[in-house]
Amino acid sequence: MVCERPSGWPPACETIVETQPCDIVFVCEHASNHIPEEFGNLGLTPADTVRHIAWDVGAAQVTRRLASQMGAQAFLGTYSRLLLDLNRPLGSTDSIPVISEGTVIPGNQSVSDEAVALRQMHIFTPFHTEIADYLDRRLKAGRETRIVTIHSFTPVYLGVQRPWHIGILHGASRAYARDIMSRLQTDPSLNVALNQPYVISRDGDYALPVHGDDRGVEALLIEIRNDMLATKTGIERTADLLGCALSPVYPFQPGRSNGEASLAKDTQP
Repeated sequence: MVCERPSGWPPACETIVETQPCDIVFVCEHASNHIPEEFGNLGLTPADTVRHIAWDVGAAQVTRRLASQMGAQAFLGTYSRLLLDLNRPLGSTDSIPVISEGTVIPGNQSVSDEAVALRQMHIFTPFHTEIADYLDRRLKAGRETRIVTIHSFTPVYLGVQRPWHIGILHGASRAYARDIMSRLQTDPSLNVALNQPYVISRDGDYALPVHGDDRGVEALLIEIRNDMLATKTGIERTADLLGCALSPVYPFQPGRSNGEASLAKDTQP
């Protein structure tokens, strides 16, 4: 079995290192639409590779801004989910999709077991191992930890309009999800809902069940409608809205971590 990463394949994880104490760890599995040249875009047109089927448009920029503002650790995927979806269990139907949103993926129609194993070895395993090792170190050190994964979704899916601006998805962390939703709902212009436009399941998701629920760590998946992320201004506004909701201090102060904010509050006379 091949052990070395093939030429032209980047490391599986872009890591943003925590710069100040923060209880939130961000994950963005669908941050990139990168497909190594040898795959020939999986037989798709260049236009297809910038669609939502290939990545979560705008999610990486939101994640980076949040991590920067809060001083938080963040992990971002570096490959298109069309090669292998980092938020699907290995072996699941959508792990290596043969069709996505009605578009056939020619390069995934007859993938050999060896080729599947290569993608798993160099994309899935190192990405999630890096996250797992980091979380285990935090928990061993007794640090309070919450996981927030950042995703985006299309305003229309297979002809059906989606009215929500932001969805807060959860597994075991229902109370935490409701708290974040209620904070976002203080903005009357936002349509925010729990478990929309998707729901979390162990068969269809990976990060929340495995990294969060199995460790007893509070974990949320935040879905943002991607027309909110079509411009730099939209990305910044959305990240700031989320930062306010995720921070226990009001108003949210960019660059001030949750940990520091809580400490400052506790030590006031």
